[in-house]
Amino acid sequence: MALVVVATLIQSLYQDAAERSFQRLLSAHLYSLVGAVSLTPEGVLHGRPELGEIRYASADSGWYWSVDPVSPSVQGHLGSVSLGTKDIPVKSVAEEPFDQSFMRSYVVDSGHDEELSVVETEVVLDSTDKIARFRVMGNLNEVKEEVSDFRNRLYLYLGLFGLGSILINAAIILFGLRPLDHVRRTLADIREGRSNRVDADLPLEIAPLAQEMNALIENNHRIVERSRTQVGNLAHSLKTPLSVLMNEGRNIGGRQGKLVVEQSDAMQVQIQHYLQRARVAAQRDSVVFRAPVSPVLERMIRVTSKLNPHLKITFSNQFQNAIFAGEKEDLEEIIGNIMENAAKWGRSKIHLTLRHPQKTLASEELNAAFEIVIEDDGAGLPGDKMAEALKRGKRIDESKPGTGLGLAIVQDTVREYGGYLSLNKASLGGLAVQITLPLVES
Repeated sequence: MALVVVATLIQSLYQDAAERSFQRLLSAHLYSLVGAVSLTPEGVLHGRPELGEIRYASADSGWYWSVDPVSPSVQGHLGSVSLGTKDIPVKSVAEEPFDQSFMRSYVVDSGHDEELSVVETEVVLDSTDKIARFRVMGNLNEVKEEVSDFRNRLYLYLGLFGLGSILINAAIILFGLRPLDHVRRTLADIREGRSNRVDADLPLEIAPLAQEMNALIENNHRIVERSRTQVGNLAHSLKTPLSVLMNEGRNIGGRQGKLVVEQSDAMQVQIQHYLQRARVAAQRDSVVFRAPVSPVLERMIRVTSKLNPHLKITFSNQFQNAIFAGEKEDLEEIIGNIMENAAKWGRSKIHLTLRHPQKTLASEELNAAFEIVIEDDGAGLPGDKMAEALKRGKRIDESKPGTGLGLAIVQDTVREYGGYLSLNKASLGGLAVQITLPLVES
């Protein structure tokens, strides 16, 4: 915008200067013409003006001069060679009056594709008030062409200057932002496990930012490690008492012994689950693990088929290259629990689908994700029971063995990775479990 304003201003100033210079040149030629013409004693116009401009001698050059009588007592007519037989119109004094110097200027069309600027004056040639009209005419098209040529060159040079300025400013900005880009790449390395701190070798302006980030990362690591240690210590301290309770429950036998064993087993599952959550949280804060999804699903299908030979398990793989942003063991735990439930409730069929995320609110919140859908042909769940099935320890059907923790544990693990789990009606007639998990971006 500044260059456009500058270009317009320079062009306007140059055009104004060119036009004023043009008018001064015509006025100078007019004074020379007046000084070179006189009257003979008989009242005839006489003189051989030499105005120092060859264009007055070239036909149709657009540069002319003429001297014409105004008083009846003046005879003759003088004109430049270039004028030939042309008759250049004269504007009336009413249209263009004389100024204080008894001169006037105006523009006329000669009728030969020429726009002429006319400078005119009327001069008393002797003591008897004999008056003649002196006119000098110049081609305005030459001024316009000169201004146009200047404008084109001005736009070219300013355009090159603007382009150069943009490139220089872009280079300066890119060079100036290199430290921030370095910080961005370092953070990406931390997120993907290639580094564990921000490089502090930075300019003074942003070095404190890197130091604060490193302090935050280290503090976060300490908190996570302390939490893992505390949970691990708790789990190990409870391991022996739980083993004793389970053994005593088996020795007691009967309904009471069975109850002790079941509750001890549920406590052990809970402890293992929270140990797993602590491990997942710590790993997510330090390293992004990678696990190809298709091999894990194929392995879980083989295991489930061997344990449940009466089931027909099919697999639709619509996302061959999906890679889970986490550990393989966690993905196996998620899929294993869902497959176990599907095998428990399915009558004859289980169908797995690996696909790109559907356009849902949940999947849109993940930068990159994949979906796994596990369907069975069992009785399914009514709509009002689906949310209840995800509650910890809630068993919809007490006739089947289990602790009621499977879906809740899966949901907790999925959430730890920032994913989503939902229950829906399956196309096979039973329950469909849809899991959305983060994807390693290539």
